[in-house]
Amino acid sequence: METIGKKIAEIRKQKGLTQEEVSEQAKINLRTLQRIEKGETEPRGNSLKGICDALHINIEDIVDYGKFEDKNYLMYLHLSVIVFPVIPFGNIILPLILWLNKRDKIMQVQKQGANILNYQIFWTIITNVLFISYVLIKITHMFSVWPLKNPNLIMYIFFFICSINFIYPIVIAIKINRGQVKNFYPAAFRFIK
Repeated sequence: METIGKKIAEIRKQKGLTQEEVSEQAKINLRTLQRIEKGETEPRGNSLKGICDALHINIEDIVDYGKFEDKNYLMYLHLSVIVFPVIPFGNIILPLILWLNKRDKIMQVQKQGANILNYQIFWTIITNVLFISYVLIKITHMFSVWPLKNPNLIMYIFFFICSINFIYPIVIAIKINRGQVKNFYPAAFRFIK
């Protein structure tokens, strides 16, 4: 497991800050920050708050007090989205329940759950727009004006997107089972942080 010091060093480097800049902004001794980043000591109280303020992050982003690792729960979280053919909006409701239930108890659930929910909300909007467009075109017989002259193309796209949303979580669950944990879904829009 990654230590708090390594996380701080990694975030500091990602933001392009030197140890001197962070220690000055955090109002702590440079040597203290160096010892924290090497893992020789852990930041407490005002030191931790100052470092987080200097890096513009939340304390929760680097501290995992009381959290444990559970790959099975992460797999279930990802697989929960495949209920959408049976339960309308189940691809959002079930992951939301699982995410809210364990986000403070299991490592990676906070990030993975937010990533899943952001993608599923976007996916649901897109598929509903496609489906409603298809129905409106069929009902109003606007396919003569429709540029592609084939309204069924919308349904083919709809079913293709649905099949991807069914197969992809299974692939992700297999990757998590093999030990690979990252944000798998592209996040076009962030509805949930």
